Amino acid sequence: MPIEIVELLGYLFTTVMNGRNAHLGDGVQRALGRAPRAFAGYARHAAATGIWNPKEAM
Repeated sequence: MPIEIVELLGYLFTTVMNGRNAHLGDGVQRALGRAPRAFAGYARHAAATGIWNPKEAM
């Protein structure tokens, strides 16, 4: 693997993915007036509606 890729992966796994983005901010609450939710919760809710499968949504 080229050294540039190794360095990039090292950076990603030690700096970017160090847990600092693991918590929800307050931007949704301030902008929309409702509590934020994790993406996994949003995805479960949206999938249950069938919205990602147009044949089921109709």
